[in-house]
Amino acid sequence: MTSVLYTVLVTVSVLLTAQSAHVLYLMLYTWDQKDAEDRARAPEEFLPPRLSFSVLLPARHEEDVIQTTIERVVRADYPAELLEVFVICSADDTGTIGMAEEKIAELGRQGVHNVGVVVFDDQPVNKPHGLNAALPQTRHDVVTIFDAEDDIHPAIFNLVNTVMLQDRVRVVQAGVQLMNYQSTWYSSLNVLEYFFWFKSRLHYHALEGAIPLGGNTVFFARELLVRLGGWDDRNLTEDADLGLRVSVAGERVRVVYDDRYVTKEETPPTLGHFVRQRTRWSQGFMQTLRKGTWKQMPTRKQRWLAFYVLAFPHGQALLGVYLLVSLGMMFFLKVPVLVALVSWLPVLMLLAHFVTQAVGLYEFTDAHGLRGSPMAVLKMAAAWYPYQLVLAYAAIRAMRRQMAGRSDWEKTQHVGAHRTEPPEADSHVA
Repeated sequence: MTSVLYTVLVTVSVLLTAQSAHVLYLMLYTWDQKDAEDRARAPEEFLPPRLSFSVLLPARHEEDVIQTTIERVVRADYPAELLEVFVICSADDTGTIGMAEEKIAELGRQGVHNVGVVVFDDQPVNKPHGLNAALPQTRHDVVTIFDAEDDIHPAIFNLVNTVMLQDRVRVVQAGVQLMNYQSTWYSSLNVLEYFFWFKSRLHYHALEGAIPLGGNTVFFARELLVRLGGWDDRNLTEDADLGLRVSVAGERVRVVYDDRYVTKEETPPTLGHFVRQRTRWSQGFMQTLRKGTWKQMPTRKQRWLAFYVLAFPHGQALLGVYLLVSLGMMFFLKVPVLVALVSWLPVLMLLAHFVTQAVGLYEFTDAHGLRGSPMAVLKMAAAWYPYQLVLAYAAIRAMRRQMAGRSDWEKTQHVGAHRTEPPEADSHVA
């Protein structure tokens, strides 16, 4: 029995170590691969506006932030006649509808008439269903999604217009970045997850043709989106699902992460909201894994990469349990030296992850004119282990919901903690 326990311990330790090493490689991909870094950059000069954009703003109980978001979109540095904006709400969300209509009336008095509200009154009440309700009303070349709390860069449409025309792609994923890294004990680690995901990891997925797209600041040629049937309104991560369907269709995705042009967002304001958000993401990946679209990818490497990403929440759940077990073994279980050494390998990989993120914190703050400090790193160190346990708990919670057949949409509150003064639009028109 003891030998079986040792074998299981060593096997799990080796697997977790290999998985952690691979994640670390993906986190550093654009720094390690010069050509990947070059592909990630935004163009230095923009082409004259030619493509037209339909902007979808799904919102639910977003009374506090929706008016500012509408203002930022309609004031973007792009011809108004090439933009149309749709705020999307369920019929029971009278508060958000009222705030949106108030803003639309104000803009109308200023001569701005390219914003409307789409209201749906059927089930399910969630983001992908709202997007599908609005898609038939769009008329422009490109459809894009922003979340209700997003602060977009004024030049984002110029950037995407240029990339789509120059690179001849029909899907562009631009950068999204959480900003309020000092708001809560977990916010710096959450911010850095976004930083490495959009700045590095998504570029690898795009290159390999198996990409789970982000939920906003993603741009689709409208005809492609219609041909793919829009979004799966029963999926809690409709963005990842659609990204894999785009990959199956053989569409090349261009990922652009440039610190100057990211869409700014906020970390969830409370731990409860953060857990519910992570539960939804983890369960959505589980749903997409079970759906099996990834099995239709043409190459074994693409199928394996998609499976690896979608199965990741199961790994997070296992890691959380493993970390607790490893601590217990330190104090209560005497094992051979070699087994003990191997069992510590995942812990050493976590240390490597932390060092990488500590360096990333300074790069992130420097890029956005913020201030990194040794104290911020110390706070990250104190939060590191509890944060892994929170992620593991969210993954386990997602597994329980999935097994119970629950797929209701748990809303994340937004309070505008990331709001800043509107940045000056850069002048890069060729």
